[in-house]
Amino acid sequence: MAKPTLRKTDEPSSDIDLTPMLDVVFIMLIFFIVTATFIKEPGIDIDRPEAKTAEAVLNQKILIAIDGDGRIWMDKSEVEPHLLTLRIATMHADNPGGAVVIQADKRSTAKSVADVIDAAKQAGVNDISLAASK
Repeated sequence: MAKPTLRKTDEPSSDIDLTPMLDVVFIMLIFFIVTATFIKEPGIDIDRPEAKTAEAVLNQKILIAIDGDGRIWMDKSEVEPHLLTLRIATMHADNPGGAVVIQADKRSTAKSVADVIDAAKQAGVNDISLAASK
């Protein structure tokens, strides 16, 4: 039996293999999804007091806002004061290394800020900060 002869062509192949490029894109996508930090915003705008010694908090994970009327906001919804400790504990369980940052309005009372700090400590959070603008 005669062997089939292979023809050699001098033309380069015009097919482009996209598999390695797609692999790299998917690996980068997975990397960015895994390393992204998700911060849950409180949901309202607060007029924060000014402080000359304000510093940035790097590991803020739980944001709590207190508006001028003393209402407490977390994750874009108003939180009843008696449920605040439970909500903070739930969010702290999801991000155990995260800090609580309280964004209190200029018109809020010291009692409402103290109540939020007390609820955060009851939930087991020790890293608590008060937000201010520089």
